[in-house]
Amino acid sequence: MTADSSLSQAVRERYAEAARLALTTNTTSCCGGTSGCGQSSAPLSIDPITSNLYDEDQTPFDGALAASLGCGNPTALIELQPGEHVLDLGSGGGLDVLLSARRIAPGGIAYGLDMTPEMHQLAQKHQAEAGVTNAEFMVGSIEDIPMADSSVDVVISNCVINLSHDKDAVLAEAYRVLRPGGRFAVSDIVLLRDIPTELTKVVSLWTGCISGALRDVAYVAKLHSAGFLDASTEVTRSYDRAELEAMSEYIDPAQLPSDMTLAEAIQALDGAFASAFIRARKPL
Repeated sequence: MTADSSLSQAVRERYAEAARLALTTNTTSCCGGTSGCGQSSAPLSIDPITSNLYDEDQTPFDGALAASLGCGNPTALIELQPGEHVLDLGSGGGLDVLLSARRIAPGGIAYGLDMTPEMHQLAQKHQAEAGVTNAEFMVGSIEDIPMADSSVDVVISNCVINLSHDKDAVLAEAYRVLRPGGRFAVSDIVLLRDIPTELTKVVSLWTGCISGALRDVAYVAKLHSAGFLDASTEVTRSYDRAELEAMSEYIDPAQLPSDMTLAEAIQALDGAFASAFIRARKPL
């Protein structure tokens, strides 16, 4: 098994386990060892990356909100119109799909794509609980989207593209399925500076949404290479050292390079990453 395929399998297993936990206990914790961007069973409210992203008073889908594993709120940062078709790459428990579906009604359809059958099952459960009829969930790869060319107006995603081992393929596929003039509106983790190469293959950091992240300038460059126009990144949440130290419990020290301590890894990551909103558009 190649390094890339091993990382992909680790990501798949982590998120499938998160979905199974949510399905059996009706709870999740994002950055936990069994769920999302991290590895413990700590309550979602104390996770620095995923907590406090949504206004709970304006988010009526309690189950989907509790299962959210994102690092931003793309639906709050993109203007959606009734009648539009929206695709969420890596839709997880379905929260952003359900929020989008509400905003594009009547006439619009929100699609969710996730690689794990477990997350697909969880999203369909949340859809049934919410009574949303203009949403559809699919199982598949974001590197090979099972949709026709020029079929959606907006592509969104929430802290998922950083997990892909082939980001060029993801961006090319997003471009392909967008209609001319379509918008790319993604929340993701970005690197603000380079991190040591030896940390980029640490599985717990990759599945924790950090070591697989692109440099902010590289993200923009890749979007332009895929054909997009007006690509930009906007930091939406920074993380101080105290928050990074809180996240360190999700790092498996055994996966670190033999000559690097946990304290040294924290130092190397301090100030290196942030949550960001990434925008671009497909030419008319």
